[in-house]
Amino acid sequence: MEKFFIQFISLIMIILGLVMLARRIKIAYPIVLVLGGLLLSFFDVFSSITISPDLIFFLFLPPLLYEAAWQTSWKEFWRFRRVILSFAFPIVFVTSLVVALVAEAVIPGFGLALGFVLGGIVSPPDAISASSIMRNVKVPKQLVSIAEGESLLNDASSLVVFRFASIAVTTGNFVFRHAAIDFVLVIVLGVAIGLAVALVFYAIYRWLPTTTSIDIVLSFVAPYCMYYFAEHFKYSGVLAVVSGGLFLSSQRQKMLNHLSRAQGFNVWSTVGFVLNGLVFLLIGLQMPTITKQLGDIKFGSAIGYGLLISLVLVVSRLLCTLGASLFTRFMSNFITVADANPGWKAPLVLGWAGMRGVVSLAAALSIPVMMGDNQPFPQRNLILFITFIVILVTLVFQGLTLPWVIRKLRLEERNGTFSEIKQETIIQKKLASVSLAFLDENYTDDLINNEHLSNLKSSLTSKLKYFNEDYEDQQAHADSDPLRQYLQVTLQLLDRQRELLDKMNHRSEFDEDLIRKYLALIDLEEISLRKRIPEQVGR
Repeated sequence: MEKFFIQFISLIMIILGLVMLARRIKIAYPIVLVLGGLLLSFFDVFSSITISPDLIFFLFLPPLLYEAAWQTSWKEFWRFRRVILSFAFPIVFVTSLVVALVAEAVIPGFGLALGFVLGGIVSPPDAISASSIMRNVKVPKQLVSIAEGESLLNDASSLVVFRFASIAVTTGNFVFRHAAIDFVLVIVLGVAIGLAVALVFYAIYRWLPTTTSIDIVLSFVAPYCMYYFAEHFKYSGVLAVVSGGLFLSSQRQKMLNHLSRAQGFNVWSTVGFVLNGLVFLLIGLQMPTITKQLGDIKFGSAIGYGLLISLVLVVSRLLCTLGASLFTRFMSNFITVADANPGWKAPLVLGWAGMRGVVSLAAALSIPVMMGDNQPFPQRNLILFITFIVILVTLVFQGLTLPWVIRKLRLEERNGTFSEIKQETIIQKKLASVSLAFLDENYTDDLINNEHLSNLKSSLTSKLKYFNEDYEDQQAHADSDPLRQYLQVTLQLLDRQRELLDKMNHRSEFDEDLIRKYLALIDLEEISLRKRIPEQVGR
């Protein structure tokens, strides 16, 4: 137990160091973590660490899916629902089919059913890698929304393909009609169970006397309940977590108070970061174990198969995303779509963002060693090795080149979306306007007699005066000396206030919890200031 704990702490510290390195060299951290894990695998102290598929599927996957669903914008998800669904289901099925046909034709000992096992494993892209790269490069937010929305569903569709293909291999039986019915049931009832469990938690949040701590603990229990109940009845646990998470996320304003929302976000961001870091590092650490399991298969041949399947995946995804763009343009003649003319640039970026990740490796590891008749599962070790090569090649090659592709294509926001700074200006202007209107309508007399309310109105009026300027005028004067001085002096004042609070905290008559409360308020004020014109004031 002590050895395990020391290894765990060591891995956490290594993850932190590698992420800081990734930030310094400006590379998406999943790439650096996988390569770091690959390097660590050659050291004896870490070479014995292996991934259990049960650990990934039950311990890691539910909270990671839940966090992704919680952060997903339902508005954007619904807006691009047709694109997301086409990427998550048809493209995954087409990719699985292409991989199955190529594997059957090229790899000795592979039949069509075994090819579908491999196709189901390697077909789902990992959006953590894609979104972490896209968020660090100037790219339209709609692409990030589509990539994240796809990631919520494609794991489920690929695992369903993998499940039915594995059954076909182990039993030698596959009836399409039965499989189609089971497929629908797995999806529909998985979603239904997720929503049912989510409704139970919604009722607890809404009508029972919870606290902020209880709310956060419940948010960690919820995804495990959704996943367990769905998988217990042999339905899709992934879709259960996704559907339940999306529902609860859409109701957060009703069921959570401000403290639960703010503190819950901070806790989940930290936990999600640690879980993702562990997962990507563990992928790299699996290299020695997977290589040793090749047995009689030649190492060079296995690498060749892995590179071939990687090429098939890259090409087939690119063709599918570009084809989806053409199909969207055609369907816009008959139905309303989010973007009637997607063009070729955005689909090309989404196609190139097809890096594979942890779900593929966990699915490969979950292949049983022995089948029901005490026969070894055919080509299990080769499938594991090919999966690892696919993850490594797509994550490193596509991950490192994706920023270059994005910069070369020079993508712009479509559908009339304002820039982020302009959106913030409009929002803050409208907030100040509605606040002043509220005060004038309801507290006219009090504004004269109450000095505090009068100061509040003056503050709102000052804000509105600034935000009432045209956006272009604000940009033109953003670098003006008065505004720069105002921001610099205000930030200096906040630092002086922190120093004062720190001194007060050393005196016994002041409660540290209250001091921390005011320090947190100062932090929020600084965040607000820096967001107004972040490029003008350094840290």
